[in-house]
Amino acid sequence: MKKLFLSLLVLSTAVIANGQTSPVITSWLQNNSVTGTYYVSGSSTALSNSVLVNCQKVEYSTDWVYVHSKGVPSYPTGPFLDGNPSLTSDQNTIYKISRKPQANTSTATKTALGITGAFINGVAMFDCQDGKSWLTSTNNWGNGMPGAPAWRRDAVVFERAGFDCAKGHPAKGQYHHHQNPSAFNLDKVVLSTVCNLYAADGLYKIDPTKHSPLIGYALDGYPVYGAYAYKNVDGTGGIVRMQSSYQLRSITSRTALPDGTVLTGPPINTTYPLGTCIEDYEYVAHAGVSECLDEHNGRFCVTPEYLAGTYAYFATVDANYNSVYPYIIGPTYYGVTSSTTVTTVSESTTTYAPTGVAQVTMAANDVAIFPNPASDILAVQVGHLVTEDVVLNMVNIKGQVVQTVHINKGSTIAYFDLQTVYNGMYSISFTSGGQLMLAKQVIVNKN
Repeated sequence: MKKLFLSLLVLSTAVIANGQTSPVITSWLQNNSVTGTYYVSGSSTALSNSVLVNCQKVEYSTDWVYVHSKGVPSYPTGPFLDGNPSLTSDQNTIYKISRKPQANTSTATKTALGITGAFINGVAMFDCQDGKSWLTSTNNWGNGMPGAPAWRRDAVVFERAGFDCAKGHPAKGQYHHHQNPSAFNLDKVVLSTVCNLYAADGLYKIDPTKHSPLIGYALDGYPVYGAYAYKNVDGTGGIVRMQSSYQLRSITSRTALPDGTVLTGPPINTTYPLGTCIEDYEYVAHAGVSECLDEHNGRFCVTPEYLAGTYAYFATVDANYNSVYPYIIGPTYYGVTSSTTVTTVSESTTTYAPTGVAQVTMAANDVAIFPNPASDILAVQVGHLVTEDVVLNMVNIKGQVVQTVHINKGSTIAYFDLQTVYNGMYSISFTSGGQLMLAKQVIVNKN
């Protein structure tokens, strides 16, 4: 199977190299007008951080794509309820992403602390580490020697209390996700109640009936998708959930790492159950099961953006949409990690400017409006990745617009404040790029 897709990759790479509208160029969400918002603990009012959201510029050369971003999403960030003093701040980052990713034919490169890729909204992608490991000298967590054998803490487990509704948080101002960036309250089983306190959302909403969207690129230049994809690698077989091939080891004490290195870790108990440490997991190949991913958390396959086939990573979740180790990429990259971040662009490039033509499609069953009837607040949520800004108008029976809100690209939800809206029937119209896509009726009833 791998040999088959190596030939497909040659064709796909040639198309990417010669075309000017390949996904690695066109998939980034660009914005130069909307600024971000954030919540702080104890206040339900979103504050402005005055920083532009998403990506501000995309330029490319024959070999590279340069994505300029301040690292702020269009969905609100915060609050971070674990006492994290940091707030999301302007990172002024330029991601340098390869247009010609190459498979690594030697020893796979391990993911490391810090940036492992970029989401299409310019937000940093991190791996599963939180930077702490078990120190036998103190029998506690601390900062170990980088690269040394260790029992490392799983960030998704240990830092959950500090994630905001979109499952992200900042480190020294750099907002990032270790996992699939869909809001906690959109999961079938909700692991955090932070979304109950503050109105917020995430990059997109998981839809198990459709191929998940392309949500980012790893530092080896290969795309990252959400968890659902075609069952078969050739694009057939219907939509199924991609599954991690990592499982918890059958151990009762932490005395040896998966590679056999003898090293004492924290005890296995109710405080530190299996799954606390990254080294609690082992990779088990599932030959012939196409939806089970490889040791890098990816596979060769056809996707909606790469019809000739590509290697792709998937942000793995379980049947309840809860994140599953190794979450996005890892513990090693599939490709050569030639992509990076830079401070300046030092070669001649072409700037990619979106056409401005609406790319959003919307069906009635893809939109949730709640509650309906409504009395105080009316929420409108879109069930897919929004790639163009959507204008929502509340229109009365006389055809007058009584209120307008927006769902900005890279977010999923908007709210109508009904304090000054009279009882009655209204229509919510959805417009993008000047085109009316959908209209749905709602009732306001304050009795």
